[in-house]
Amino acid sequence: MPHYYSENNDTLKSNPKEIAFSVNGTNMKFTTDYGVFSKDRFDIGTEILLKYLTISNEVKRVLDLGCGYGVIGTYLGKVYQLDIDMVDINKRAIELSKKNIALNDVVANVFQSDGFSNITGTYDLIVTNPPIRAGKKVYYQFFKDALNCLSNNGSLITVINKKHGASSAIKYLETIYQNVEIIGHKKGFKVILSKK
Repeated sequence: MPHYYSENNDTLKSNPKEIAFSVNGTNMKFTTDYGVFSKDRFDIGTEILLKYLTISNEVKRVLDLGCGYGVIGTYLGKVYQLDIDMVDINKRAIELSKKNIALNDVVANVFQSDGFSNITGTYDLIVTNPPIRAGKKVYYQFFKDALNCLSNNGSLITVINKKHGASSAIKYLETIYQNVEIIGHKKGFKVILSKK
């Protein structure tokens, strides 16, 4: 079966279902399907990332990188007045994200992109729960490429579990960004803020 971090998963069977959960007191519902990350439940890493994510007044434009079926971008659009782009390599994830922003009365720009390949703008904030199973080569490239798409004083926020290499990821991020800090941790997950 193709991995969820793949461009084309049209050969996968489809059985869409709706799930609902609350994020920091905000109720949301999502249509999910086979071939997308965490299709049955609210992913714990994403939950912890959003628990510690704060949006300053300077943040106007946000990228949800590797959006999956759209939890992060949908939440940010529901709670904050932001200009939001949501991207993923996975075509099915993109279609689900488009449905899910509508399902939650959110406005966002959703489009397919392999990492930053189709991204031309700059962002005050890039948020990602990276595709760990795709390997370090893939998500370290996310971290590296994000720097060129951040506005001055922009930030990258990511979440990685200790057992999946959070410590080595932090060391790598420190070679790229001026300031790297852990802004939250829970259940082995570390939420990492990297400032340009």
